Amino acid sequence: MSNTITDSNFNFTGQKSVYKGKVRAVYNINDQELVMVATDRLSAFDVVMPKGIPYKGQILNQIATKFMAQTEDIVPNWLTATPDPNVAVGHLCEPFKVEMVIRGYLSGHAAREYKAGKRILCGVTMPEGMNENDKFPKPIITPATKAEMGDHDEDISREDIVKKNIVSEADYVILEDYTRKLFTRGTEIAASRGLIIVDTKYEFGKTKEGKIVLIDEIHTPDSSRYFYADGYQERQDKGEAQKQLSKEFVRQWLIANNFQGLEGQTVPFMSDDYIESVSERYIELYEQIMGEKFVKADVSNIHDRIEKNVEAYLAE
Repeated sequence: MSNTITDSNFNFTGQKSVYKGKVRAVYNINDQELVMVATDRLSAFDVVMPKGIPYKGQILNQIATKFMAQTEDIVPNWLTATPDPNVAVGHLCEPFKVEMVIRGYLSGHAAREYKAGKRILCGVTMPEGMNENDKFPKPIITPATKAEMGDHDEDISREDIVKKNIVSEADYVILEDYTRKLFTRGTEIAASRGLIIVDTKYEFGKTKEGKIVLIDEIHTPDSSRYFYADGYQERQDKGEAQKQLSKEFVRQWLIANNFQGLEGQTVPFMSDDYIESVSERYIELYEQIMGEKFVKADVSNIHDRIEKNVEAYLAE
């Protein structure tokens, strides 16, 4: 589809370097600020799909930047400007090499580990007698090391993070505190929209001045799992699957088409109709999570639009 951005090869004024992740490209401008471009690439099972999803980058960028605005009173963040629907600009930060995963419910990876008989995840004990998608007595933090592109993130305990000097103990205490505060606020916002935020991950970095701030995405359908609150308990009582609001629907489609990112497996063909249906689902996710109508940006020449908007911002 021509109305997507799947590569990001900009050369902005003052550009020192660029880092390309699975779905974002981050440009270092004069060792002072970062320009983060959210592409329309879709990643699942740590594999980037061959086709872009129209408006996905805009959706993720706008959810993340709007949630940062709604949480900056409790946790400082890196963001300073949003010059384009697909672009966030903020302070140059040194990222911590851990993802702070917090889980309010026994779902996803935690549920699979629990089913396998494990009761300790990342050094945290999970209660006996739980069913998949049950609520934990209180949210648990289960960190993961940040993997390079193509590798898988790995579970790690707080003790190992400190012992291996990945994060200092003093800094880790702040990361945990910020993680719990953000999840509490995210839970409140989700509840106001008829949703349950099940689990999510946060990433943090340190500014040149040594201040710890929230970076990257927050409460997006790519980084978080949501359930619909209506009917949640009824489905649990009947042992039924929960109605989800996340990119889990893409993973399920891939699994149904014999793909889980394993060696020797091939990404199934994605027709234009299927790509369009995924785009429509992401728009639905945006409107449900944000409680507002999604306004499509002009994508007739998305690369030129981004370049023009970012250069105008940098020239200010």
